[in-house]
Amino acid sequence: MQKELKNYAYIDGANLYNGVLELGWKLDYARFRVWLRDKFHIENAYLFIGLVPNNKDLYTSLQEMGYVLVYKEVTYDGKGRVKGNCDAELVLKVATDHYEKRSGKAVIVASDGDYACLVRFLKEKNVFLSLVSPSNKCSYLLRKLNIPIVYINTQKHKLNWQTEKEKAPGKDKTSQGSLS
Repeated sequence: MQKELKNYAYIDGANLYNGVLELGWKLDYARFRVWLRDKFHIENAYLFIGLVPNNKDLYTSLQEMGYVLVYKEVTYDGKGRVKGNCDAELVLKVATDHYEKRSGKAVIVASDGDYACLVRFLKEKNVFLSLVSPSNKCSYLLRKLNIPIVYINTQKHKLNWQTEKEKAPGKDKTSQGSLS
């Protein structure tokens, strides 16, 4: 009896954060994790993120929300800004999971054209499920692959982070607590 493989999400953390920020709103990561589970039946959501010692509380919070964090050692540019590109780590993790038969179908959360070769590979292996684009400027290299793409901005009503005051029942004319 062959065991059924679970779907995994592979999230470029910087791409997600910066893409949503560019859209002018703030992502509720807890709701996003639930949405991934409900929409794509995601068992493991790997979030690739730069390791900055001062962000320990953030990392703990993300893990409590159900993310599996994959850290990239960061460097700093001449102006003190963090540099921590996780593309190679994400690609390697997807390839390893596929070849070691750990995962079923894959969801990639990124808008970066650098992932086009990975998506093409997954599509050829019939294990690609969807791309979730954090930006409305999803790369043409991804769009031309004829793949399912969900633009995160279309889910703003479900995934937008709000303060407790903004979450008051009836404030936005929707019932509270449901993400479906």
